[in-house]
Amino acid sequence: MLKTFYDLLQLLKKFGIFIYTRDRKMDLQLMEKEVHELHSWGMIDTLTFQQAILILRKELSLLNEKK
Repeated sequence: MLKTFYDLLQLLKKFGIFIYTRDRKMDLQLMEKEVHELHSWGMIDTLTFQQAILILRKELSLLNEKK
């Protein structure tokens, strides 16, 4: 069960996915694409997918608030 952004990073790491571009917004967008692909390939279940998307959208909204 994913609860934090750190949990999401650990999930991606489990599949060998490491994303860092120095642009936080771009990182979040790339992570969302990777999560979509993992789900479409059946590598993560629907609940995990939904939790991951919610975490990413929350992080993106926090990033937008700071600007």
